[in-house]
Order: sequence, then structure tokens, then C-alpha cells
Amino acid sequence: MIERTLQRLAELGFHLIPAAEVRTHYILERDGFVALVKRNEDDTFGSAGSPGLITEAGFAALVWRGEAAWFVARGLERPASREQVAALRKFSQDLNDALGG
Repeated sequence: MIERTLQRLAELGFHLIPAAEVRTHYILERDGFVALVKRNEDDTFGSAGSPGLITEAGFAALVWRGEAAWFVARGLERPASREQVAALRKFSQDLNDALGG
């Protein structure tokens, strides 16, 4: 089962980021976006958390302020372009499809 999920993720361009110190989640990346995915007790993939952008300040979450989208991390606030918002939504959709399909 996990091999099939890893294959689907790879086909969609996702990369598993090695992080031995993180035992409760997998970290998946594609095109600078990242999401934590729950690691089940049997090491299979669980549900995905909200994706964000990898920045020099670490993980930056997408935050809406009125009509404006921002990537926000500790000590960093960066406007998000329409293209970035669309790419992040596609990342999330592809990730959820791969995990659930």
C-alpha cells in the first residue's frame, strides 16, 4: 500500500524530505511548497495538513487579509501572487488525490 502511494506521489512530482527527527509526520515537497502528512502507526500515510511555502524563515503559511493573500512565517510576511495561490491549490489537490486515491 505505501509503495503504491509513494509511486503516485512521485508521478505527481512530490518529494519525500528526509527528517529522522520527525516521527509523527512525513514531509512532502513540490516546487517549493511543502506539507506535513500524518504518519500512521503502521507507517502508512494519513491526512495532509495545510500546505505552505518553504522560505528562508522556514514554513510560511498562506494567510488571507481581505482580498490579499500573504505567505507568513515567524519574522516574514510576503505577498502571494495569484499564480502562487493557484499553484498551492493545485499542490494541495494533487496531494490529497494521491493520498486518497
